[in-house]
Amino acid sequence: MSLVIGLTGGIASGKSTVSNILKEMNITIIDADVEARLAVEKGEPAYQKIVAEFGNDILLTNEEIDRVKLGSIIFHNAEKRQLLNSIVHPEVRKRMNNQVEAAKEREEQVIILDIPLLFESKLTHMVEKTILVYVDRDIQLKRLMERNDLSLEEAEARIKSQMPLLEKVALADAVINNNGSIAETKKQVIEVLNGWGITRLI
Repeated sequence: MSLVIGLTGGIASGKSTVSNILKEMNITIIDADVEARLAVEKGEPAYQKIVAEFGNDILLTNEEIDRVKLGSIIFHNAEKRQLLNSIVHPEVRKRMNNQVEAAKEREEQVIILDIPLLFESKLTHMVEKTILVYVDRDIQLKRLMERNDLSLEEAEARIKSQMPLLEKVALADAVINNNGSIAETKKQVIEVLNGWGITRLI
């Protein structure tokens, strides 16, 4: 039996750190952001629908979608953003589900779905357990400012645009506290998996 786990967090909470720890354990990670990029590549069903709805103006000279241009359209228009999401999200879910089925056929013990907006997008039905990567707000701010070279105001605005991590804590099955070192984080990851009966960790 495979256990399908949803991994989520907030901006600069260290979700990619936890994802890398799991990869080192030879655990399959299916990344929603990667699948979203692949879903809109030239020739994919979502690509055709996006061009039909938004027109050829959003294409680069090589006919790939100009993400910056498309981003600026949907950023200022909630209706267009909803339209884009209604095209892309089902395709991303389909791609992820296909990979889950393939991993189950390989009889993998653990399958991780890395979904940044797991709770916001109400996608918990895709997984059996959820892990939240948590960090204190002051550390989150500091890391985000350093990582993206942002001012305090810019960093705070980005954090405020997401569901607060404390609200997500109440929704998660397990919480990894990522305030400390990578070694401390790894120890918690192993403890969580062990607690769910996953013991053959490489």
